[in-house]
Amino acid sequence: MPVITLPDGSQREFLHPVTVAEVAASIGAGLAKAALAGRVDGRLVDTSHFIEADASLAIITDKDADGLEVIRHSTAHLLAYAVKELFPEAQVTIGPVVENGFYYDFACPRPFTPEDLERIEHRMAELVKRDIPISREVLPRDKAIEFFKSLGEHYKAELIEAIPAGEEVSLYREGDFIDLCRGPHVPSTGKLKAFKLMKVAGAYWRGDSKNAQLQRIYGTAWARKDELDAYLHMLEEAEKRDHRKLGRQLDLFHLQEEAPGLVFWHPHGWTVWQEIEQYMRRVYQENGYQEVRCPQILDRSLWEKSGHWEHYKNNMFTTESETRDYAVKPMNCPGHVQIFNTGLRSYRDLPLRYGEFGSCHRNEPSGALHGVMRVRGFTQDDGHIFCTEDQIQPEVKAFNDLVRRVYADFGFSDVAVKLALRPEGRVGADELWDKAETALREGLRTSGLEWEELPGEGAFYGPKIEFHIKDAIGRSWQCGTMQVDFSMPGRLGAEYVGEDNARHVPVMLHRAILGSLERFIGILIENHAGALPLWLSPVQVVVMSISEGQADYAENVAEKLRAAGLRVECDLRAEKINYKIREHSMLKRPYLVVVGDKEKAAELVAVRARGNQDLGQMSPGTLVERLLQEIRSRA
Repeated sequence: MPVITLPDGSQREFLHPVTVAEVAASIGAGLAKAALAGRVDGRLVDTSHFIEADASLAIITDKDADGLEVIRHSTAHLLAYAVKELFPEAQVTIGPVVENGFYYDFACPRPFTPEDLERIEHRMAELVKRDIPISREVLPRDKAIEFFKSLGEHYKAELIEAIPAGEEVSLYREGDFIDLCRGPHVPSTGKLKAFKLMKVAGAYWRGDSKNAQLQRIYGTAWARKDELDAYLHMLEEAEKRDHRKLGRQLDLFHLQEEAPGLVFWHPHGWTVWQEIEQYMRRVYQENGYQEVRCPQILDRSLWEKSGHWEHYKNNMFTTESETRDYAVKPMNCPGHVQIFNTGLRSYRDLPLRYGEFGSCHRNEPSGALHGVMRVRGFTQDDGHIFCTEDQIQPEVKAFNDLVRRVYADFGFSDVAVKLALRPEGRVGADELWDKAETALREGLRTSGLEWEELPGEGAFYGPKIEFHIKDAIGRSWQCGTMQVDFSMPGRLGAEYVGEDNARHVPVMLHRAILGSLERFIGILIENHAGALPLWLSPVQVVVMSISEGQADYAENVAEKLRAAGLRVECDLRAEKINYKIREHSMLKRPYLVVVGDKEKAAELVAVRARGNQDLGQMSPGTLVERLLQEIRSRA
């Protein structure tokens, strides 16, 4: 007589073992129809799963994050089912869930074409209409190997051979298609109503280039069609906003094969960079940071002491000189400890805040590089705070407040907070990690912030708060971090003299607001679709003459604007004014100033704001004050 405890604390008693689906039906017909899976004592299971003893149960529907995961995983199997019906010679391999969707890898004698994807997607839709039940079966390991070999599915057999002898494996059947899987899956194919196949890519079996090359079909799946439509619309918008395309169009930067993952900044792009760097430099100064600069290359022994050599070596560029091994710094923290160590520090000196626009290099895989968003050489608005344990709370709170003010200045008001906790590979005793994680939680509570916890995703030297900003089309970008580190200062010999005249190891807070400046500029470009706000725009005003007779006056107006500190271009070409306006509008200039004979005679200017807004005539002085006010407000 199992007693089932539901999430609201209510209980239901049954006279015999009962399935998740039966419990849902006992609650109501609507829930029974919506049920996709269940979570029994914390474990995700199929709706056909039998509960034989007292247990807690949550019914999973498409409104739950787990429900979407089950939908996407089931859609990956639906894809494999359709491929096997259309291409019986194809072998299926693996098909996991990924962000926003899924993929499945196939070994097929011929390459899939775009037309094939259309056929496969159409067949998937047919299988959905048939509402085919999906059921779980269990076989002994050796029988499962024999079964898949009999089907010619040698990749599946190889996967099962890695399972210890004597164990059982679970299979899922839908119609004539059977696949190896731990599950769970939706009860039937009819639950899968919103999906689209996106593209085909190459992939190696088990990610090893020595193995056979497979074909990977990517897809996306959602609970409802309106969610799918919104996602596809977002992808269309993202393509229009692609920072790589806009970077070329607006002459901001370029990348080339001779320097993979490294950026060539053009004058306009470097202007944007400098505006951001100088803004952040003022943030440093106004919040008690001392700016420092550390070497690019440090001896291997220092990286061994810090723990980077053991935990991060594969991501580091290394070099050798005069029989000594060196590494190009992937991060700035060990260098800042060396500056701290140059003098005898007192508790009265703490908290001591260092900031650096630190140039770092990381050996990212070439396949992961993406414009300026994912590079091998980048600059961080990096900072490290050396403090006592008692100072952690106020420092974390002050940073939490600061980071949100900075994001607001850049136009980001929707900020999510996450707390990444201890990973498996880490340095330091568990009691230190307990203290560090508790300190960050308390700092978030003190700041009045809500957060999501991410087990296992902290840095090897400490847990971290992550700040995720949401852009204009709803995408989330992780930028700022605050990390509590009890380990690295001691490993690198950092000490201060406490109030008791004894030596103590300081706590080290690693913090960044923007993160990589390269990446943040890419985010800004895509967020604004290239139309950067006035204070960041590389060219803020273009002054244009209608004919040659206004050239002197146009130059005079441009000089007045430059004298006020504005970035101005003057277009005196013998082109029609509508052509000039169209050209500079395409370059997303914030303000276009037109001068003709009437404006010259009245010592006025005709002003157009971005978005084809006609602001009429005004004096150059009035225009200057308007623009300076907009820059000050960072509107």
